Amino acid sequence: MMSKVILSALLVLLASVAISEGMTLRSLGVELHCRCIQTESRPIGRHIEKVELIPANSHCQETEIIATLKKTGQEVCLDPAAHWVKRVIERILNNSKRR
Repeated sequence: MMSKVILSALLVLLASVAISEGMTLRSLGVELHCRCIQTESRPIGRHIEKVELIPANSHCQETEIIATLKKTGQEVCLDPAAHWVKRVIERILNNSKRR
């Protein structure tokens, strides 16, 4: 009986450590997978407030482009292969070089 109590307590302790470690990584901004599941290829350029470019890394093999929309604040993943997205990225890069 005593061994079951100790085993249960040990399992609860290990589970809480695992959960808190996962929460710590997320709170630090560390993503353990790709953020974009679907991408938008239709032109929505005039609705974009800001764009975040996340290069490929050990957790995600794809470059991710995430746009925040002006009115709703919704984040939308953009298709990096779409012609209009490439133009938006070029414009952003050119503007950052001028500063």
